[in-house]
Amino acid sequence: MKIDESQILKLLSESSSRRQGFSLLVGQYSEPLYWKIRHIVLDHDDANDILQNTFLKAWNNLERFENRSSLLTWLYRIAYNESLDFLRRKKKFRTVEEGEGQSIAERLLADTYFDGDETQAQLQEAVAGLPEVQRAVFTMRYFEQMKYAEISRILGTSEGALKASYHLAVKKIVDYFHGLD
Repeated sequence: MKIDESQILKLLSESSSRRQGFSLLVGQYSEPLYWKIRHIVLDHDDANDILQNTFLKAWNNLERFENRSSLLTWLYRIAYNESLDFLRRKKKFRTVEEGEGQSIAERLLADTYFDGDETQAQLQEAVAGLPEVQRAVFTMRYFEQMKYAEISRILGTSEGALKASYHLAVKKIVDYFHGLD
């Protein structure tokens, strides 16, 4: 059951009901945040870890939420930043990992939590090959079907720049699929 955001905010604003409000927030936003993160990092376990970090950071920064955006937008911004930080750390400290040498598509098809087909796995591989900003914009626009105005609030950039990034991302993905032929 979806709870009105104003009710959650009211509970969060009072110290006596903050834990209850946060519990409702976690219950309401865990799934959409998980999928947002999963589209960025691809791995189920990594997405769960980042989701936990996102909620931990949100809990620790509740008093900084200024109500200038929706709770979901605020949480998306935290999740996006946590996902990028994770990817940067992973790239910086990359060691020989299990599955190295396999393509992303092959690893996804072997992942018990991935329920897509080969084309969807190849799409994820193409998306993973995009630069960070293009990947984020494509993910939010294509998978999450977010409006450019919402993405702009999350990423802190202009709608025009987002549209250009999305266009370039789509072109690169199309080129990727043409290269498979």
